[in-house]
Amino acid sequence: MSLTIYGMAPSRTFRVLWAAHELGLDYDLKPYSFLGPEISQPAYLAINPNAAIPAITDGDLNLFESLAITLYLAQKTGKLWPATLEDQARTYQWTLWAATEVEPLLGAWAYHTLFLPPEERKPEVAADAAAKLPKRFAVLEGVLQDRDYLLGSKFAIADLNVAAVLYRAPQFGIAGYPRLSAGHRRCYERPAAQAAVALREPKAA
Repeated sequence: MSLTIYGMAPSRTFRVLWAAHELGLDYDLKPYSFLGPEISQPAYLAINPNAAIPAITDGDLNLFESLAITLYLAQKTGKLWPATLEDQARTYQWTLWAATEVEPLLGAWAYHTLFLPPEERKPEVAADAAAKLPKRFAVLEGVLQDRDYLLGSKFAIADLNVAAVLYRAPQFGIAGYPRLSAGHRRCYERPAAQAAVALREPKAA
């Protein structure tokens, strides 16, 4: 597989790196920054016309959107990809749910609590997100009541995608959701997850 990953680990590129490690894929990482001029160059715009990271090239394929990339890699390799049509549908369900229901809220909370300079933070944005996140966490707490992973007893790409979107969830606080907390911990205890985290936060590794 002639896989090239464009992006820096402390970004959504993390999801792609985690997937590549889980799937045992060799890859060439081009550490493009979301602030760098390289993403606005014609050569990269031909890969991702959004001038954003991450993106990949795999042979003749150019692909952007981190969660689409992880789904593609899992399906291509046949690893972490469910066998039944029903579980494939659930994989898309949970991936889209994480991207639309959780990521905007968790991102808003993190930016206006942790990342933006204090003078640029909007407490009302963080408070609104914080008020809405528990409902989303309760959804995961409920589905994990009778299973260790979203699709059953085995870790799959659906779990990776949701756990990757919830990367900052422990900083928000999920101790009140014991099944979710345990599930999140199980995902991040995986060697591939730890390898990707070490790329994202080398000082913590």
